[in-house]
Amino acid sequence: MSKLPTSIRPLLVLAALAAVALPASGCGTSNADIARGRVLFIKKCGVCHQMAEAGTTAQIGPNLDDAFASARAVGEDRDTVEGVVSAQIESPRPSTANPAVSMPPDLVSGEDRDDVAAYVGLYAGVPGAAPPKVPGGPGAQVFANNGCGGCHTLSAAKSGGVTGPNLDEVLPGQTAAMVHESIVDPDKKLAKGYPPNVMPASFEQTLSPKELEDLVQYLLESTSGGKGGSQKGTAQGSAGRAKPSGG
Repeated sequence: MSKLPTSIRPLLVLAALAAVALPASGCGTSNADIARGRVLFIKKCGVCHQMAEAGTTAQIGPNLDDAFASARAVGEDRDTVEGVVSAQIESPRPSTANPAVSMPPDLVSGEDRDDVAAYVGLYAGVPGAAPPKVPGGPGAQVFANNGCGGCHTLSAAKSGGVTGPNLDEVLPGQTAAMVHESIVDPDKKLAKGYPPNVMPASFEQTLSPKELEDLVQYLLESTSGGKGGSQKGTAQGSAGRAKPSGG
């Protein structure tokens, strides 16, 4: 029998775990913060996993919708999926040094793991799951899909995150090219008082050039009355030329 491709093995492991995880049913984390779990998933897990409700498209690890679709189809509930995900985060199977086969243990822990597991348990493999729709146009949707409001305050998005800079305060006066650079290379010029390696450096990989352009324009229009609009072409050209960054 020929060996399975390494990219398929983790997917089969997750599907098998979901199929036999009946004891996990009914033991979900009732006080988990689903919204926070979504933000954490996008930041920590979405760089490797595809999941429709999170709007993530990475293919390093298993597609979580595919992994749990069969379990959903035979009636497994959110608590079952949540239990499988929590166990997989704590002790990934298979466990190797190859990130294409397994993820590191305890990527998130404690309440963070509870929130992520509860979020995935609610949405992974659910037919028709999609990111929540928000007003404000395509750029606002990109901002919401990628959990930006979980880390940043932005009045237009009604978000109050404090992990990253307050965008209402730091973006006025910036050009589209400057905002674009801060998204795709966030550690190049840090806002005062914020450490490096907090914001993912993967958005040039996970977002299309059009999504990046929409996001930049939305941020400019939301914080400076559209004064950066004349720089639109600069940002679009930069997005097409810049070297992808990992994360």
